[in-house]
Amino acid sequence: MTASPGRLGDLLRELAPQVLGALLRRHSGFEECEDATQEALLAAAAQWPVEGVPDSPRSWLVSVASRRLVDHIRSEQARRRREVTAAARELPDAAPRHEDGPGDRDDTLALLFLCCHPALTPASQVALTLRAVGGLTTAEVARAFLVPEATMAPRISRAKQRIRAAGASFAMPSARERAGRLAAVLHVLYLVFNEGYTAGSGPELHRGELTSEAIRLTRALHRSLPDEGEVAGLLALMLLTDARRAARTGPDGALVPLADQDRARWDAALIEEGVALVTGAMAAAPLGAYQLQAAIAALHVEAPRAGDTDWEQIRVLYGILCRIAPNPMAALNHAVAVAMTRGPRAGLALLAELDADPRMAGHHRLRAVRAHLRELAGDRTAALESYREAARRTTSLPEQRYLLGRAAELADRP
Repeated sequence: MTASPGRLGDLLRELAPQVLGALLRRHSGFEECEDATQEALLAAAAQWPVEGVPDSPRSWLVSVASRRLVDHIRSEQARRRREVTAAARELPDAAPRHEDGPGDRDDTLALLFLCCHPALTPASQVALTLRAVGGLTTAEVARAFLVPEATMAPRISRAKQRIRAAGASFAMPSARERAGRLAAVLHVLYLVFNEGYTAGSGPELHRGELTSEAIRLTRALHRSLPDEGEVAGLLALMLLTDARRAARTGPDGALVPLADQDRARWDAALIEEGVALVTGAMAAAPLGAYQLQAAIAALHVEAPRAGDTDWEQIRVLYGILCRIAPNPMAALNHAVAVAMTRGPRAGLALLAELDADPRMAGHHRLRAVRAHLRELAGDRTAALESYREAARRTTSLPEQRYLLGRAAELADRP
């Protein structure tokens, strides 16, 4: 079977956490298993375009990665003798033994919980999971945290070392342990989805392999924990957001803002499922941040036209969100809702408070929102400056083109 370069990349990204999970089931050593997985992925990227994708690509990757790991173990001398012997018995040279068939077991959810081990700080849990399960580069993880890459790389390395030092076993944790790690797991899935829905850098606005994987994992989590309101809320938020994907770009790949999207292109089935999920969760479970965000997304997609959007209710919901789960992005969106209900000057006043937040002070979205509100307020010169500054700060080419296009359109107005 052959695959296009794009499809091959999607396949390898999907299989990477599953291969890593298969290795971790048999071995200790997070870093060694991840290195072996990466070597197998590189081998596949080189061989499959020439030889074709094997009938069981996951089994092929597990076999190659296992041999790489055994080779690494065998390269160690005296102090590694016991590991070499154990690995050789379990994984003979020809191919690894697969307890569940040829690499057919998907361990991704177990890997997700392992990365959220309590030995790690919450920030390290999220960072390691984004790297190992989400497949994000260190630079992409850094952007998700709004920190420099040089800060993030050591954090990920330390997280792997702590997992090893804690002697964590690779298995699904008990119900009690899962409950303790759930907040970190949900945050990870949320960030993976967001990086896929609006890629932090590169030529494409959307990275379907990340949004699909985030939705797949959240569905699996929801099946395991059907009574957890925040799991249902997060799944609803993802579905309601992803429902708009087809309308987010024009034929030339240009970004189309929400207000200008063709709502007939939105996915009605995803909207129906998402609305049902968040409605049920809010009626039966304690209110949480993901439920609130899903309720806001539902208000956007249920409006027949942009002008019918219930901005007053959105403003109230963002106000509640900022109280129960304060974060700079929620505050930014709250400022937009205030601008739509109380006028752009009121929204701009709230944005001024975010200038002092180091997580947002240099972010392009703060500049982009400020540009939009200045434009609504009739301050053309200041809006032009903000659009151009936002374009300079983003590393997403579709966003950059959109922002520069807004600036050019504003400059051409009489």
